[in-house]
Amino acid sequence: MSIQPLKPKLPHSPSGCPMDSLLRLIMGQWTCYILWVLCSQGPQRFGVLKRSVPGLSAKVLTERLRLLEESRIVYRDHVATIPPQVTYGLSERGKELVTALDELFEIAKRWCEEDKEAPEASYDRDSD
Repeated sequence: MSIQPLKPKLPHSPSGCPMDSLLRLIMGQWTCYILWVLCSQGPQRFGVLKRSVPGLSAKVLTERLRLLEESRIVYRDHVATIPPQVTYGLSERGKELVTALDELFEIAKRWCEEDKEAPEASYDRDSD
């Protein structure tokens, strides 16, 4: 009996669009933030990763990491010590997201600065 490697799984897209499948995966609550922490800080043990994302519960972090691991975006390294050492990091597939995450981070920083400097105003879509 041979063991077949698991195929990466992206969420089902009703439209069949690969971009929709990827966005459904990475845009889940906390997921992109978890990926950003792993991208910017490197592999993390579970507790360190949890502390790096304020407000994230252990239950949700576990769920998101399992989903990302199942999709082969994150790897899990388990060392059977007492207590067990479990480290998570970006897989080769996950590293493909680094450029996109870096670009999103730069946009986020710029927009935050613009929002700090801009006077309070409502958005008027007819002004263009």
